[in-house]
Order: sequence, then C-alpha cells, then structure tokens
Amino acid sequence: MTSFVERICFAIAVIAVLFSFLPYPSALAQHDEELEEIVVTSTRTRRSFEDQPTRVEVLGGEEINEKANMKPGDIRMLLNESTGIYVQQTSATSFNSSIRIQGLDGKYTQILQDGMPLYGGYSGGLSLLQIAPLDLQQVEVIKGSNSTLFGGGAIAGLVNLVTRAPGEEPENSFLVNLTSADGIDTSGFFSRRIGNQNLTVFTSYNSNDAYDPADNGFSAIPEFERWTFKPRFFFKGANSESVFGFSVITEDRLGGNLNHIEGRRLHPTYFEGSDTTRISTQFEHIKQLSSGREFVLRNSVSRFDRELKIPMFSFAGTQTSSFSEMHILGTNENVDWVLGVNLLTEDFEQDNPLLGLAHDFSGYTTGIFAQLTMPISSRWMLESGLRLDHTSAYGTFVLPRVALMYKISEDSTLRIGGGLGYKEPTLFTQESDALHFLNILPLDEGRLDAEQSAGFNIDINQSFDFANGMSLNLNALVFYTRVNDPLQLEAMTQGQYIFSQPQDYLDSKGAEINAAWFWNDFKLFLGYTHTDVEEHGLDGVSESTLIPEDRVNAVFVYEREDDFRIGLEAYYFGRQALTNGSTGRDYWIFGLMMEKVYSEDYSLFLNFENFTDIRQTRYEQIYTGSLLNPIFNDIFAPLDGFVINGGIKIRI
Repeated sequence: MTSFVERICFAIAVIAVLFSFLPYPSALAQHDEELEEIVVTSTRTRRSFEDQPTRVEVLGGEEINEKANMKPGDIRMLLNESTGIYVQQTSATSFNSSIRIQGLDGKYTQILQDGMPLYGGYSGGLSLLQIAPLDLQQVEVIKGSNSTLFGGGAIAGLVNLVTRAPGEEPENSFLVNLTSADGIDTSGFFSRRIGNQNLTVFTSYNSNDAYDPADNGFSAIPEFERWTFKPRFFFKGANSESVFGFSVITEDRLGGNLNHIEGRRLHPTYFEGSDTTRISTQFEHIKQLSSGREFVLRNSVSRFDRELKIPMFSFAGTQTSSFSEMHILGTNENVDWVLGVNLLTEDFEQDNPLLGLAHDFSGYTTGIFAQLTMPISSRWMLESGLRLDHTSAYGTFVLPRVALMYKISEDSTLRIGGGLGYKEPTLFTQESDALHFLNILPLDEGRLDAEQSAGFNIDINQSFDFANGMSLNLNALVFYTRVNDPLQLEAMTQGQYIFSQPQDYLDSKGAEINAAWFWNDFKLFLGYTHTDVEEHGLDGVSESTLIPEDRVNAVFVYEREDDFRIGLEAYYFGRQALTNGSTGRDYWIFGLMMEKVYSEDYSLFLNFENFTDIRQTRYEQIYTGSLLNPIFNDIFAPLDGFVINGGIKIRI
C-alpha cells in the first residue's frame, strides 16, 4: 500500500475532482424551512414514528452525526451502542462483524437500504464494515419477527438505512478523519438542485494500516483500503417522483500475521485476505393516482464478488441478487392500507470449487402482502398484516402479524406486537464465514427444513415534562422469540463440516429499559438490556454462546447548539458463555467525544474511544498453536483497545 501521506492526499484530490464536475444551479429561489416531523418508511406507511402501532426506533441525523465523528468509516458503532443491539466481532484478524438483535444470531436480522435488501448472503460478514454513516439520513430499527413486512430473514428484526435526500439548497460537505491506529477516512457529500431535478453524490475513501496493540504478531485491525462512489438522481413530475442510483464499493483487506502483511514472507505465516467488489443499482418510482392512492414501484440489483484467501486455500464466488416490488398505498380518513407483490432472486456461482464441495445455487421467492392500520376506538390503534411467500426450494409460508397501540394518556403509550417468520437454510452464516468456507459440505435441501419463528414484544412509554424546562422519557420492553429447527454447522470426521438441525428450537427472552433526560444544554441517555438465549434439544437445555446476558449503555452530553458539544460514554458488557464451556469476563468501556463548531462552514472533532484500554489480549492470549496454524479464541471483548481519532468537517 502507498504511504500514509500519499493516500490521504490522493483521496482528497479525487473527491475534489468529483466535486468540480458538479454544476451549480443557475438560480435558487428557495428559503429555509422548519424541519418536518420524523416519518418512518420501514412499516410501509407515511405515519410519524409516534403514531405507529409497530414499535420503531429511529436514529436521527443528530445521533448519526455524533457516531460518524467516532467511526466515520462504518456503522458498527452506530448500532452497537443502541439498547438491545450487540455487534459481535467474528474474526480476530480481519474485523468481520455480525449484528445481534435481542440476542439472536446475525443471520436473523435483515439489513435494508431504503426498504430494499442489499446486504445479505455472501456479503453478510462484511456488510457492517462497508456502510458509511455519513450517507444516511436516519436509521430505522424494528425489533422482533418482521418477515411479514419484508419477507424471510427478519426473525430477529430489521434495520432500514435511509439514504440522505437532497435539500432545498446545494450542499458540499467534506470530512477528513485520522486515527491513532493508522486509519484514514475521507468523504464528501454533494447535492445539486436544477429545476425539478436533483442530484446527490456520496464518495469516500477509508483505509488502515495493520494495527497490533497487543504486540502479539497478529493484526487487531487489518490492513485495508476501500473506495465508495454513490450517485443518485431524483426526478419530480407533476404527480410522480422517481429516484435512480447506483453504488460501487471496492475493498482490499488483509489481516493476520504482521510479517506477512508487511511483506516479510521468509517463512509461511497465517493470513486472511479478502478482496471484494460490490456493484448495485436502486430504482424507486412513486406516483399519486387520481383516486388519491399511491403507486410504488421498486427495484434493486446487486452483484457481489469476493475472494477469500488463507494459507493453502481460497474461496471465491459471485453473488447476484435482485429485488422487485410493486405496491399500492391507500388512505381513507385515519385508515392506511397497503397491498403489494414482490420477487426476490438470488444466484451464487463459486469459482473453481473442489470436488464434492461445490456450492453453486439459484433460487427465487415470490410474495404477496397486505397491511392495514386503523383506529378501533379513541384510544386503540390496530396494525395487522399478512404475507404469503413461495420459495423455490422450501415451499410456501403464511406469515401473519399484528400490532396494537393503546394511548393510556397524552404522555403514556402501550404497544403489543407479534408475528411469525422464517429463514431459508443458507451456506452464508457466521459459522461458515469464520471457517472461510473450508471443507464445508453443500447444503442438502432434501434433508433440511426452513427455520420458522414466532415472537412478540410488549413495551410501554411514559413522558414527563417539568416546569423548569426539564423532560424525561422512559421506555420498558419485554420480548420473546422462538426459532424452530435452528440451522447449525457440525464437525464431522476427516475435518469436514455439515449443516444440520440437531436442536428442536432456540428461544430468546429478555427486557430492555431506556431513559432519556433533557434539561437546557444537558442530555442523559441510559439503557439496560437483559438477554437470555437458550438452545433446546435431546441433550437438554444449553446457553447460547457469545451474547452478554446484561448490558448497560450510558451517555451524558453537554451541548450548546451550533457551538460546542462534549459527551462522556460508558458501556457495560456482562459475562458471556464461550464455546469451550468457560465464561468470558465482564467489562466496562468508556469514551469521551467532543466537537467545536466554528461557523456554518466547518467544525473540528476529537474522540477518545475506550480510553481505559479494555482489550481481551490484556487478559489472555487470543490464540493457541503456531503462527502458521493459529487457533483463535472466542472474541468477547475489544481487540483494538484505546484509539484516538479526530478530524474536520467542512460545509461549503
């Protein structure tokens, strides 16, 4: 890789060149407007999140901006520091990560972009590392079974990443960030309005040198270099709006032994290489019909190429997937309804498979869905839905869902929701990715069943407003999800692995408590999560591994608007059951963030992440065996330790 200075100069130059090609509009006759209320899109209605019977958590622009200051290259921190969500690192040297909602494995969470699935399958372990938060307007999280909304795979919940839309005035914003772990992040967001047409361009460059704070010879942060280019075109007619965009993401990632990474390869050593290219398109057309109803057409196509390399083995292939949907949204007084159909296709072609270990597959899912949201009294609101999915490999699934909201008072709300879900067996799981797909036998569709689930949430929200300008919001949630026939990867003789369903079911149950306190320039956020995930089979009941039973998140912020912000964060992670039968220790992580706004044009930010330097490698060796054939322990605590980052945000 090129030198530190050369890379940052080259990245800034490329962003500047892209900016220079964007024309200024000839005339601007727009004025500043007040921000509208937050409207969620992941429930397919146009209601604000306060009026949704389905419990939706929205991370808005302010929170995204704060987390982008700390981790501008990906969304791991944005999600991991939310109550009830745990981002688990799955690779000790390449930083692959998986998102767990309410304790369930990452394969049960559906990640969407503007309501369209782009990040599943082969790319799952890298998705959280390749999505930049600076391109997001808001993040919507629905916890619990939601396959009725967007099809299979949303057993634990869904995360909808809503892309930034153009504003009324042109925008040219830049960010440059440097880290003490030898990382660089540069990005630019550009928006232009010409008549009724709009254009946005997001581009970023993210890189890191291999970083080894434990001095054990292995990378806690791998060497990587990633480029993102994402233009979007907006067309507005008299009664319609259309959006077309595409994105290109390329990344070279190399983790493992530092001698190999840095080119000192006199002796064979362990490494993990991953070269990826993701090309995707998105299209959405919304038309207002003469009846007052809304017609929506969506389509996305994604091609993901990835080559994984470890000593003496490589696994490579191309996943091509598409999503098409058509629905009609109607509104009659206080009643909203939606009726639609969708088609999901997926194809995977493996490069040069070994004999008997070919994993090529092709499949499709067709679905029809309906949803109704309506008041059933002055205090009760009902949202019910039904989906019928037909899959090419595992048959047909009927997925009902219901959510109720009871307005106890003006400041108190009760929500109850539940539904069914399913997940088709897939090669691309956290377990197989951790093995780099080595010696894994192909799926036997005739022997396996789709995983099916049932779950419910109950939550109550209470707000208090005090005379001195102080306010307090409290929320408590209890949840339960059961997954029948969970898919697992089991070791066989001769070092091979096979997917099977040895357990009858697994279930996840627990509770979340959130509190948000505001007074003048002070804010305090507190969250607690208790999660109990168990596996039930012929051998009895066992505790699921690598999920902290208890978690606490606390953030205290002092902020003078458009001037200065400083915040102290504290996160507690309880003990976790490990795969070797032992238990990982509990720990606290502390962080300090600050930002100074000098004008509307620029601000400086500085962040001290994990300043007590909590690292798993401070308590134990992360691996056993040799440098060529290391056996890595389960990861239950950070490996990168104390990292300082800081930079500048510029808006022209």
